[in-house]
Amino acid sequence: MSVRDRVRVHETKLLSDNWYVLKTTTFDWKRRDGTWQTQHREHYDRGNGAVLLPYNLETRTVLLVRQFRYPAFVNGYDDLLIEAAAGLLDDAEPEVRIRAEVEEELGYRLGAVLPVFQAYMSPGSVTEILYFFVAEYDSAMRIGEGGGHPDEGEDIEVLEPSIDEALAMIADGRIRDAKTIMLLQHLALTVFRG
Repeated sequence: MSVRDRVRVHETKLLSDNWYVLKTTTFDWKRRDGTWQTQHREHYDRGNGAVLLPYNLETRTVLLVRQFRYPAFVNGYDDLLIEAAAGLLDDAEPEVRIRAEVEEELGYRLGAVLPVFQAYMSPGSVTEILYFFVAEYDSAMRIGEGGGHPDEGEDIEVLEPSIDEALAMIADGRIRDAKTIMLLQHLALTVFRG
C-alpha cells in the first residue's frame, strides 16, 4: 500500500502567504493497525534548496559563510551563523542554482560540482528538500569578493578555515547549522581521510 492510500485530506487552509506559504491541514491517517486517525498539521512551504561546500585538498581548507539569521537569534543564539553556501532553487535546477549562489556568496566560479545526497531538513513542519553538493576550488576560480546581495538583506562574510578547524568549530559549538555539519562530516569521511 502506498502512503497516498493511507492519507485522506479533509481541509487545507492558507494561514500566511507573506514571506513563504504556511498552511494548516486536517486529514485522516490510516495507522499500521488499519484504523483511521484524524490529525491536524501545519506545514511551511518555502520551496526546495541547494547547498554546496567547496574544498581544497591541497591546502586542506573549505569555504564557509558567516551571516545573521533572525530565526536563530530569536531562539536565543546571540552570534552570526557559520554555514555552507546555500539558497532556494527558485524554479532552477539544483546545480544551476547552487553555482549562482556560490558566485554571489563566496565569489568563486567552480568547475566540476558533485551531488552527494538529498535530505529533508525539518520534515515535521517544513516541505523543503535540500540538494547537497561538494566541489573542489582553488584561488584561480575566484571572480569576486562574494558577500551576497545587500538589496536582499545579505551581509555575508567569507571564511576559509582548514577542515580540522571547521570540525573543531562543530565540536565547540561555533558551527550549529545542520546542513553545514552534514557536509563537513561528509568531507571528513570521504575526502580528508587520514
